Amino acid sequence: MAGHNKWSKVKHIKGAADAKRSKLFSKLAKEISVAARDGGGDPDLNARLRQAVSNAKKQSLPGDTIERAIKKGTGEIEGVAYEEACYEGFGAGGVAIIVEVITDNTNRVFADLRTIFNKNNGSLGNPGSVSYLFDRKGEIKLPHGSDDEESVLEKAMDAGAQDMASDSEGHVVITGHDQLGEVASSLAQAGVEVESQQLIYMPQNVQEITDASVARQVLRLFSALEDYDDTQNVYANFDIADEIVEEIEL
Repeated sequence: MAGHNKWSKVKHIKGAADAKRSKLFSKLAKEISVAARDGGGDPDLNARLRQAVSNAKKQSLPGDTIERAIKKGTGEIEGVAYEEACYEGFGAGGVAIIVEVITDNTNRVFADLRTIFNKNNGSLGNPGSVSYLFDRKGEIKLPHGSDDEESVLEKAMDAGAQDMASDSEGHVVITGHDQLGEVASSLAQAGVEVESQQLIYMPQNVQEITDASVARQVLRLFSALEDYDDTQNVYANFDIADEIVEEIEL
């Protein structure tokens, strides 16, 4: 699966992407609010909200926080007016990067992200400058359970998945962007525990980095973008050669 191995390598070097629980909770609450704003506050009638609430519960976001985020989204209680935005740019070595944000100030975010890119040997690009290098897909994460990898793969393909990869943390199932909810529901009905589900940008091809200096610069940029308060997701098209991983210390 294109790009899958990169994530485990990045985690090996950087540590867990959402190390700060408060930052993770903020991301989850923002997603719930935007989903409720756009599709209403009933998860049964709003697929995106249903996914957001499910993901939040898996991460132990408190129930009252979930309810408050929904009500902020529907306007039942006063809250910040969030906007979704997507920014594209380049890292060292020409690596393509997409940053998804939810923010109350897109002008501030644009200036902040430009600074982050510039400080880390990258550059913020124009809309469309790198997105053509990615496909919009659905991603479903499954924990290791009683079923073996072959059994899970069979169930995923029967449910309509396009691909699956496994590592020490669990399984990652890839679907068409318009089949995410359907495949996740089918897996759940087949007795497979669904840890999370979301739409992602998947690189069409992966650029392998074989230079330790370039790899270090790319990972520093990737980490800085992930740690930015308004960031929801960061996607990139790089992979790091195994022999380089051992050389890198951020």
